[in-house]
Amino acid sequence: MQLAYTILYVQNVPSTLEFYQKAFDLKQKMLHESGDYGELDTGQTTLSFSSISLMKELGKKPSSPQRDHPSFEIAFTTDDVSQAFDRALKSGAIPIQKPAEMPWGQVTAYVTDLNGFLIEICTPIKN
Repeated sequence: MQLAYTILYVQNVPSTLEFYQKAFDLKQKMLHESGDYGELDTGQTTLSFSSISLMKELGKKPSSPQRDHPSFEIAFTTDDVSQAFDRALKSGAIPIQKPAEMPWGQVTAYVTDLNGFLIEICTPIKN
């Protein structure tokens, strides 16, 4: 089995796709004509978004993320965390933790997106 995609529930799929394209230089893979579902090309695993209204129509009871109490994070790797962090902030991300080197040698920073999802921006972990 292989992880194919992750779906985050958001109020506005098109604006969320636009944010991720600007903030993290990701490419839009697709946006359904309804505007209720879209995907970003992030490599082997697709990052997807579905509207909260669609999930409610399908009988789901989605909850919104809580900036102060995240239950998970999305992580993007880059060789230049400071540059990526600044780009994300200029695109509307909210800073949570400035870039810092961790004891294990990885540089990490944290922001939240326009929906409140926690995003880690980090260098790849070296083996």
